[in-house]
Amino acid sequence: MKQYIGNLYTRFRNLILYGIIGGFCAALDFVVYSALCYWDILPYLWANVVSINVGIFTSFVLNRSLNFKVKDKVTVRGLSFYMVGMIGLGISELMLYLMVTVGGWNEVLCKLLSIVVVALVQFCLNKYITFRKHGNG
Repeated sequence: MKQYIGNLYTRFRNLILYGIIGGFCAALDFVVYSALCYWDILPYLWANVVSINVGIFTSFVLNRSLNFKVKDKVTVRGLSFYMVGMIGLGISELMLYLMVTVGGWNEVLCKLLSIVVVALVQFCLNKYITFRKHGNG
């Protein structure tokens, strides 16, 4: 059983660590978003833009150094990660607009739902594009 669990961890290590780091960054994103909305600092869609950018930057630094452990091509990987983040931002903005503005749902609950959907999309894109190992790396 111990060996089976070890094999599962080895096989899904990136996903597990991505989930832990993603959970931390999603919480950071959610706290920044909630604070900006709660104190009426920004409208909810602008608060989403700011909070996601905070999450993207933090996630890149942590995933690069702790999860995927790739140190080469920092600028290219950073831009790729940011572009993936912008895809996530687009998905999140669309979801929030449809659920809050069109559907009349609570903006905080909708943010939580969008975080889950975006995290799954971004994991796949980042694993296979941003942090893909090249050649002998």
